[in-house]
Amino acid sequence: MISLTESAANKIRSLQQENGVENEYMRLSVEPGGCSGMEYAMSFASRDDEDEVIESHGVQVIVDAVSLTYLEGTEVHFDDGLHGKGFEIRNPNAQNTCGCGRSFS
Repeated sequence: MISLTESAANKIRSLQQENGVENEYMRLSVEPGGCSGMEYAMSFASRDDEDEVIESHGVQVIVDAVSLTYLEGTEVHFDDGLHGKGFEIRNPNAQNTCGCGRSFS
């Protein structure tokens, strides 16, 4: 299961409103790239028939089957602290991560 913290859900809802995409889902995926081999991607998108839909704190996230194997047990958090703003992907399956936290293996 993938989950969102309340701060991540609030930020996603805010971004949906700002971008006029309230009827789209937040897509979370894993793609080849980055300095550690795989990287996370987040975007607003329509749902494909094969997508898994996960609801957390009232926000619906879609994930394709391949990405889901890498993301099982992941928590998405939004940090708005002194060290910067941004989404943090807390993935228990990542064996190695790069310094920026955007890619993993």
